[in-house]
Amino acid sequence: MLTQLTVSNYAIAERVELQFQNGMTALTGETGAGKSIVLDALALAMGGRGDAGAVRHGAKRADITATFDIARITEAREWLEEQDLDDGNDCILRRVIGRDGRSRAYINGQPCPLNQLKELGATLMDIHSQHQHQSLMKKDTHRRLLDEFSGSEDLAIKTRLAWKQWHQARERLISRQQNADETEARLQLLRYQVEELDRLALEVDEQSQLEQEQEQLSHAETVRQHSHQAAMLCSEDETSAADMVRQALQQLEQLPVAVPALADTIQMLNEAQIQLSEAGNNLIHFVDDYEADPERLQEVEERLSAIYQLARKHRIQPEQLPQLHQRLSDELAELDNSGGSLEQLEADVENYRKAYQTVADKLSLARREGAATLDQRIGEELTELGMPTMQFISQLDSRNDEPGPAGNEDIEFLISANPGQPARPLAKVASGGELSRISLAIQVVVAQTSTTPTLVFDEVDVGIGGGTAEVVGRLLRALGESGQIICVTHLPQVAAQSHQHLFVSKFTEADTTFSKIETLNDQGRISEVARMLGGVDMTEQTLAHAREMYTKGQATHH
Repeated sequence: MLTQLTVSNYAIAERVELQFQNGMTALTGETGAGKSIVLDALALAMGGRGDAGAVRHGAKRADITATFDIARITEAREWLEEQDLDDGNDCILRRVIGRDGRSRAYINGQPCPLNQLKELGATLMDIHSQHQHQSLMKKDTHRRLLDEFSGSEDLAIKTRLAWKQWHQARERLISRQQNADETEARLQLLRYQVEELDRLALEVDEQSQLEQEQEQLSHAETVRQHSHQAAMLCSEDETSAADMVRQALQQLEQLPVAVPALADTIQMLNEAQIQLSEAGNNLIHFVDDYEADPERLQEVEERLSAIYQLARKHRIQPEQLPQLHQRLSDELAELDNSGGSLEQLEADVENYRKAYQTVADKLSLARREGAATLDQRIGEELTELGMPTMQFISQLDSRNDEPGPAGNEDIEFLISANPGQPARPLAKVASGGELSRISLAIQVVVAQTSTTPTLVFDEVDVGIGGGTAEVVGRLLRALGESGQIICVTHLPQVAAQSHQHLFVSKFTEADTTFSKIETLNDQGRISEVARMLGGVDMTEQTLAHAREMYTKGQATHH
């Protein structure tokens, strides 16, 4: 519910802070005092249209903040969570309008588009005013109220979900039918490409390994020839390195005397002779065992040729072929499994259509039964509100085109003002005052099922008086017992029955007009009721009458 409203520099209000309670709040004051400030400010906080004229003269901007307790408003909490704007049980809506007419909107301190403020505001408050956009004019509201009253919200949700499944299946079918030729051509190409890559079966890093092997095999004969020549030079030839080392040793061994300084050199030559002999033997064995293997070379070159050719075909590097293979295989699998055949898709569409129709028919039955009771109950309330000849009709028209997400029928509230007159849409036949009272009758009936916690009524008492006015007050207070009602009224019979009373007045100071809003205590309320009864001149009789009316209004409902 609305807990606080703060208004700064709006219209003729410099600074207004109001605390609201549950129940019914009456808003009264003399004509022109500024009662509309509260309702207009609330409308702006709910995302209504604003302009530079809203800014108090001499101020830079108007600032309006409405605070709500949403502990029991599930729809608002879920909306805030979805938008990542939740802040516990508090919800603060703020609207700032600059002197240039530009405005900014905030939800829980976070800047937001105006349409988000409207969406959230619709879950928190409904303003019924002849000067405001009214949800009662919308067919969507008619459908929502009827579904809430008939207890068919769950069926409405199931119908919407069933329609969505049917619609999505139908879209898949249409898309498949429209793109059947393109899809089939793509499937054939993918199958060919994947089969070609399957046959190649290239493994990761296989290409680089093959290229290394090819390089070895292609130089095999050269390696063999050079190795044989090296073996000859080491130990096999008459002029080999080993033979020359032997000759060097022989020269040193023929020295006439021992030369100790040459001992290490002789040792080194002996070791060199041994190593050269072993190296030569190793090279001989290598040459004897080494084969060029031209057949393997041919296999490797053919394999590499196939890899290079396929890479050129797909215009990629050879090492990218494994990744291409995986990607094309995945695409082929996806297309093969994308909804099955046309026959299967057609069967799915028909099954979803039947499922939708089953739940939509149940919803239609619940709506028809609920509409009969709703019409009767609202008719009774209209009689109490001084409109006994007015007939309320919930019209359920079967859709001419195919059913939609809301069900088989369009729902609209109609009014027949007098017997014998045809029923017409509510918005086309009701005046501002009538519309407020009709709205009041509807809200009284659906109060136990409505999801909108705060209802604002402006001018519900236009054109009524006496006993009917007392009935209006009684109905508003009864409605406030299960929610929150804010009502602008000119009738003392209505104001006397409120739970809370706000009084609006204006005064002039230094050639500047100010608006003031205060919460009245019991004595203040009696004085205001007396003013509404007798005008400026209040007599003891007027005060006594006001005290009696106030006492009766407060005691009737306890």
